[in-house]
Amino acid sequence: MEENHSLIDWLALSFISGVGSRTATALLDKFGSPAACFNASRTALEFAGIKREVIDQLHSFEPRLKAEEQLKRVEELGASVLTLADEGYPNSLRETYDPPLVLYCLGNAAAALSRPTIAIVGSRKCSTYGRNVAEMLARELAARGITIVSGLARGIDSCAHRGALDGRGITVAVTGTGIDEIYPKENKRLAEEIQERGAIVTEFPLGTPPLPQNFPFRNRIISGISLGVMVVEGAERSGSLITARLAYEQGREVFAVPGNITSSKSFGPNYLIKDGAKLVQTWRDVVEELPHEIKSQILTEEKTEVVAEQITMDDVVLTDIERKVFDKINYDEPIHFDRLMTITKCSFGELNAALVNLELLGRIRQLPGNYYARKL
Repeated sequence: MEENHSLIDWLALSFISGVGSRTATALLDKFGSPAACFNASRTALEFAGIKREVIDQLHSFEPRLKAEEQLKRVEELGASVLTLADEGYPNSLRETYDPPLVLYCLGNAAAALSRPTIAIVGSRKCSTYGRNVAEMLARELAARGITIVSGLARGIDSCAHRGALDGRGITVAVTGTGIDEIYPKENKRLAEEIQERGAIVTEFPLGTPPLPQNFPFRNRIISGISLGVMVVEGAERSGSLITARLAYEQGREVFAVPGNITSSKSFGPNYLIKDGAKLVQTWRDVVEELPHEIKSQILTEEKTEVVAEQITMDDVVLTDIERKVFDKINYDEPIHFDRLMTITKCSFGELNAALVNLELLGRIRQLPGNYYARKL
């Protein structure tokens, strides 16, 4: 019961209008705890430089009533709340300039964030190349014990989460909405999988819709809980570059995957590379920049591990038709079903059967509009 009272105080403080992360941190430094902030006299609060309208809220019942209702709904959802004072709150985020007072969590956020973490972000309207690269790097890093962090957005974010799950690893989605408001809607199933194998995290209360102004705030958490941020694709004025800038400000590593110089989606990562970001071609390029103890553990395990169960393309016996079809599909430029039928001279049934089998083997992916591309 005492723990619940403390949690309600934290939630109530987060509901005070005009008290952002930095003001709240200053209040806590001055008075020691949320409860002490609410119990402080008007004179003490005025002396601390707190505005009159904020003091009025601190001395009203409304924030606490709101917090009690919020906590009830959180518990009904099977979620949890981490406060700045909790042991499970990410230390790397706590040490940033403006850490959120509370984090709403679905899944086991404390466990997921206790591991080494790398954020992978990029364009919502990504290319096939970007999609393949994001999935490949997320899969290979996650398979080596690194938690993949991203923002659950369309495009690169979704590919990063999916790649981590495919690598039987852990991934954390940081959202710009309440944890009960999955955005975009088509990621509902992906969000459920993330919750089972990692966590969904946000600083926004239940019921918060996807307001545009929320996402820059979300980005500072993505970089804040990560050892480094990797940008796969991003235009000149993209959220990915904002996240990279925040990573620089927070003292994090910044990584970038180079892209086609004629593509607007490549402006972000190519610009970052010119600005000193680490160019990434393989998972090793990321691991090499991690703290020594993490890097040495991963690389030692990589050297001693016998990967007997991995199946390569040479191990898979393809039919002549499957091989002919596969040879006409590449990584970067999707090809349409009709075009494949023309150049392979396969019948509709032969081509359809070959594509289905290649997809089941995890060698190709079907894209919207009946296009196909190889998977890395």
